[in-house]
Amino acid sequence: MTDIDHFYFDKEEPVKGCLLALKNIIQTYNKEFISKWYYKLPCFMYENKLFCYLWVDKKTQFPYIAIGRGVEIEHPDLVQGNRTFVKLLYINPNEDIPINKIYQIFDMALKLYK
Repeated sequence: MTDIDHFYFDKEEPVKGCLLALKNIIQTYNKEFISKWYYKLPCFMYENKLFCYLWVDKKTQFPYIAIGRGVEIEHPDLVQGNRTFVKLLYINPNEDIPINKIYQIFDMALKLYK
């Protein structure tokens, strides 16, 4: 297995299923997104630039989508914290994934790349 495969399959449920679903949701949103192991993160690149990546919060164990150039986006569900480039969208692995919300944020982010 590759490093990117290990990232997804080494997790316990329900986090593993949530991350795999998020991967599918991201790739379905735009067929031009390239999944890549970059900086030891499962990233999704758009036109050779970081669009987003997936990770799991160490404290809450909630998966999140880190939106590249997210600091340029205003959305009430995005968390910046002390980050200077990305904002995070936390996903509760025990609830339905908010696909429409994800796509709404992706629509805002994609405009920054054009």
